[in-house]
Amino acid sequence: MNRDRGSAGTVRVAGSPNAAAAADAAAEAEAVGLVEAARAATSDVPVIETGPTGIDAIEPLVLCTQEGTTTFHYTPTADAVTRFVDDVATGTLPTDEADAVVDHDPEPDRLPLPESGPLSVGDRLALGPCGWVDPAEPADHAFLSDAQLESVESMGLLGRGRGDAATDTPVFDEWTTARDADGEPVVVVNANEADERSRAADTLLGGAPYPVLDAAVAVAEFVDASDVIVYCNESAEGLHDRLARAIDAARDEFAVVPQVVAGPDTFTAGEETMALEALEGADRIEARIRPPGPAEHGLYGRPTVVHTPRTLAQVYRALEAPDAGGSAAPFEPADADPGTRLVTVAGDVDAPATVELPTGSSLATVTDAVTGDEFKTAVVGGQFGGFAPDLDVPASAPSLDSAGLGTNGVVELLGDSRCVVAEVGERSRFASESNCGRCVPCREGTTQLVEKLRAVYDGEYDAEGLRELARVMARSSTCTFGVTAGRPVRTALAAFEPEFRAHANGRCPSGTCKI
Repeated sequence: MNRDRGSAGTVRVAGSPNAAAAADAAAEAEAVGLVEAARAATSDVPVIETGPTGIDAIEPLVLCTQEGTTTFHYTPTADAVTRFVDDVATGTLPTDEADAVVDHDPEPDRLPLPESGPLSVGDRLALGPCGWVDPAEPADHAFLSDAQLESVESMGLLGRGRGDAATDTPVFDEWTTARDADGEPVVVVNANEADERSRAADTLLGGAPYPVLDAAVAVAEFVDASDVIVYCNESAEGLHDRLARAIDAARDEFAVVPQVVAGPDTFTAGEETMALEALEGADRIEARIRPPGPAEHGLYGRPTVVHTPRTLAQVYRALEAPDAGGSAAPFEPADADPGTRLVTVAGDVDAPATVELPTGSSLATVTDAVTGDEFKTAVVGGQFGGFAPDLDVPASAPSLDSAGLGTNGVVELLGDSRCVVAEVGERSRFASESNCGRCVPCREGTTQLVEKLRAVYDGEYDAEGLRELARVMARSSTCTFGVTAGRPVRTALAAFEPEFRAHANGRCPSGTCKI
């Protein structure tokens, strides 16, 4: 029976595009159709189009709210949404057709969470507003005022994700370097990500852009920057529009008004110095030799702070904390990696999911957010992540690095039908074809990796040669592309060497390779 709650409430429709996933265009169109159906049903019920939750399997998600209770409806039809709106208009909630019913505070500022299911996995702190607030409504966001960025130094906050100039190192060091360098500083929000497995940036900017933008402006004020640039993929037109609406709606709130700039849909264009090359309009995008880093000599020679949306979402959380003069819950420090880590679970799963984990928790928790067959191996860290037979490792950057895994916020689950040798070969081939060509260790090293892996199929297995080549690339490449390109080979050899030997003997254990 539907629950009678009295007066008319609110209906929300959650769903958003993902710049790197073509299939999400259809999902966004479906979400737009549900919004139109809801608004056509009655004018008496407010219908809010929110951004994504990060959980693809339940989107489009329709939320019906009445006086501190919300019903969750996963991927409903337009006809069902019309019924839901009619119920809400008459003061009832469609509990009979709900996938979850959640009681909560009367006026929450973040998505109320069911006790079970994918939304209950981890801690939705940076992700909290995603799927609940209108991403272009400034009134739904508490803007920072008199932010005490010095407090971030004592917290030891680390940068997050590939393409951040402070990846896994203290962000405050970048800020002070840029502030003290000669020239007029600039802040770049690096949201250019061509790897469809890495979805956290699109989830944050599509679902809750104001914390990211607000933190970027706070950093700009700290370093005395006159420009804030949000650098996105060229193909992410839906995201561009949402960001433009959000920025325009909050223009009076920003001391420095951010501007959105599109960049190439290539993997290399997301590396922090190649991002600067793309923003400068370079015909050939190559990694820059460091030192000096972007904080000293960045965009057009100006001191440049380059952060990913994931980093800035953590900066906002830190500045909301009481220690920074804010009123939100404390930003709990960890020994070496304070805050939380956003992780997208992809691979052989029914649908990807982006979750948020405390850095001290086990990475294995992410598997609770997806459905699929038992996995044979996980690749942790994205395109050039590390192969791991299990996920029994803390989610913190130091722990992942010690385990030889990547920290780019992706866990790819691969089932029994996947051949580890073939997977490593594909990633090495991608590296050899996609590198910028600037430095010899990467350009020649990736080519040699491919040749040595092909030789395995011909019975020539040079394990030590593969390991040494990966080590040389990691030590001497100019940018993180070459530094990490050998990681799949190195970690796969450590965890699955018998499969390489089997291929050299003419047999593929998974039965997928023609030998």
